[in-house]
Amino acid sequence: MNKKIILFDGVCNFCNFWVNFIINRDSDNSFLFSALQSESGQEILKSFNLSTTEFDTFILVDGDQYLTRSDAVISIAKNLKGFPKILIIGKWIPKFFRDFLYDLVAKSRYKIFGKRQSCRIPTPEEKSRFLN
Repeated sequence: MNKKIILFDGVCNFCNFWVNFIINRDSDNSFLFSALQSESGQEILKSFNLSTTEFDTFILVDGDQYLTRSDAVISIAKNLKGFPKILIIGKWIPKFFRDFLYDLVAKSRYKIFGKRQSCRIPTPEEKSRFLN
């Protein structure tokens, strides 16, 4: 049972929307989730020598490898059921352009979508999908 871990900004409304989106389409329960700000998120970031203070990207951890930004989005889409698989075509767009667009949204996500006062707390039904 090799679960992939998605690290996300726990206070970002836009990021939490996408976590819900993924949970609703991940019928195989392929993914576990952790806020970047959480204890487990911080431990994972440290294990890959990634910044423990910059939270502007989804990070997909698969074993001893990780993907960020648009590469993470495309890889996540591959594992979802239904129409999200269309995002796989993004692989044909040059990475520098995909990541440029990703960064534009990431830099303005709080202004556009808002921010929570604290990290997301999973519902009892979701609890098994989140790392502590």
